[in-house]
Amino acid sequence: MEHLVHLRPVTVGDAKKIVEWRNKDFVRKNFIYQELFTEEGQLKWIREQVETGHVVQFIICLSDEREIGSVYLRDIDRETGTAEYGIFIGEEDALGRGYGTKTAKEALKHAFTTLALNRVFLRFLSDNIGARKSYSRAGFCMTNQKETVETLQGKREVCFMEIDRDTFLHLEEL
Repeated sequence: MEHLVHLRPVTVGDAKKIVEWRNKDFVRKNFIYQELFTEEGQLKWIREQVETGHVVQFIICLSDEREIGSVYLRDIDRETGTAEYGIFIGEEDALGRGYGTKTAKEALKHAFTTLALNRVFLRFLSDNIGARKSYSRAGFCMTNQKETVETLQGKREVCFMEIDRDTFLHLEEL
């Protein structure tokens, strides 16, 4: 049976689980910010970012209610209608099964309909091919913007992708 994805808002009760997922090596190596998370830091993030509306964060749930990761829209700018998208799947056996693409579509639906944003962008490390494929399947398109960052593995290239509301709504109609 195919597992469908749904999102539920993050709560302070999710902090410990998020820290556990985010600190797993297979998750950290694909993030630009690779320092270890702490429960105290995650609770501060929820209080100062999520509860104030600067960030909308969800827990990714499968149809059997298994929780596999988190997705968020951060740095929400209500004047320009933009936000940055981020996701991590913290259960290794859930990788490569299409959950990231389904999650992106659900998060974008929330961004463009509920939040009435105009554009969502994301950054990813260029060697994360699985992420790039997932983002493309969800409708994100590469931009020409690139930068180099220093990670625990050394200098790595960061690529940017984006999608606007009209493009997303058009894809949803197909």
